[in-house]
Amino acid sequence: MSDATGSPVEFARPDYWPDACKHLSKRDRVMKRLIPQFGDSCLQSRGDAFTTLARSIVGQQISVKAAQTVWDRFARLPRRMTPANVLKLKVDDMQAAGLSARKIEYLVDLALHFDSGAIHVESWKAMSDEEIITELVGIRGIGRWTAEMFLIFHLMRPNVLPLDDVGLITGISRNYFSGDPVSRSEAREVAQAWEPFCSVATWYIWRSLDPLPVDY
Repeated sequence: MSDATGSPVEFARPDYWPDACKHLSKRDRVMKRLIPQFGDSCLQSRGDAFTTLARSIVGQQISVKAAQTVWDRFARLPRRMTPANVLKLKVDDMQAAGLSARKIEYLVDLALHFDSGAIHVESWKAMSDEEIITELVGIRGIGRWTAEMFLIFHLMRPNVLPLDDVGLITGISRNYFSGDPVSRSEAREVAQAWEPFCSVATWYIWRSLDPLPVDY
């Protein structure tokens, strides 16, 4: 598979996935039903931190299809999708790709954080989920939900529970409460059985709503 620039994209798979599936199937009746439906499919990471976050900014508040179209246009502008190359782009060219003035500001701020070393990529392995979230939300245009998606899809942290995610709450409602409205506290209570693999359970809840795997 190739990205929008024609470069090959290599996907990584989490080592903990088989153990997580066994754990969840034992602890949770819904997971025991859902997991076998999706065979060998699992969470995958693109492996590039800057690209993952840039894609999340481009995709904010627009449909998945529209986001892909804008991303494809934007990704052709730099020779390679790097912070330094994005900082060299002209605003007019970025606007022509379909980016709003605000998203351009966000992408420039993201590139500045990476280019200046304000983001401690090399330290992330030793940092907790909350420490990384705190660092990421210091970038304009990145809130807690985006940071949690980054933890799940890029760093593949096993125990992230994104309670601000509409799909997760909807999926819990349908799978555990017969479609009745679900509060954050009720969702957190359901997720107690998922520990320490909330990311994996969340991925299967998403699949119960949309069988096509998501990647960021």
